[in-house]
Amino acid sequence: MTYEQLVKGLALLFGLLWAVLAVHPWHFQDWVLENVLVVLALPIYVASYRHRLFSRLSWVLIFLFTCLHEVGAHYTYSEVPYDEWWRSLTGRTFNELFGWERNHFDRGAHFLYGLLLAYPFREIFLRIATVRGFWGYFLPLDITMSSSLLYELLEWFAAELLGGNAGQAYLGTQGDIWDAHKDMALAAAGAILAMLITALVNWRCQRDFAREWSESWRVKAEGDSFAA
Repeated sequence: MTYEQLVKGLALLFGLLWAVLAVHPWHFQDWVLENVLVVLALPIYVASYRHRLFSRLSWVLIFLFTCLHEVGAHYTYSEVPYDEWWRSLTGRTFNELFGWERNHFDRGAHFLYGLLLAYPFREIFLRIATVRGFWGYFLPLDITMSSSLLYELLEWFAAELLGGNAGQAYLGTQGDIWDAHKDMALAAAGAILAMLITALVNWRCQRDFAREWSESWRVKAEGDSFAA
């Protein structure tokens, strides 16, 4: 399968999923707000495709997260009925396995945000900013954490603007005063895991891994650079 076929195929699959999940969302205002992010990301995806910014792996990771996001948008993150789905398969709820009481779909989504999107963020830094070594692992973690913080601030603003049940549905704290902090921590944990896996693979497969890592700490003279 060529690069173009893969990206177009994933786009088609996502479009079909979006169309299905756009029918009768549980909270329409929340669904609209969640899909504003998707609409804003579309020009970025188109430009990235034209310039081949992302690898095949990154496109698959982006596809998986956006599909997950659409499921959360349809039901609202705090009300995704994964417990009912698990009960229909196993006869008991998923929460019963771990002794959970709240709906943890949103927590899982934040963790997967870091785990799935840190690698595409890394490719942006490698191919646009041409960072290498340590910075090629630290900066994706940094952008994951800062974007997670920005999303929590936007959630707060939107909840204040909407107010009432719509605001609470979008915020989805489920009574936990530390909800935003835990969400950001999980996103960071996912990104750390993704970068550790990436570093391990590169350490095993990249011959100049140690030299590149060491070189990334050297203070460069004006106009100086080092090979990838």
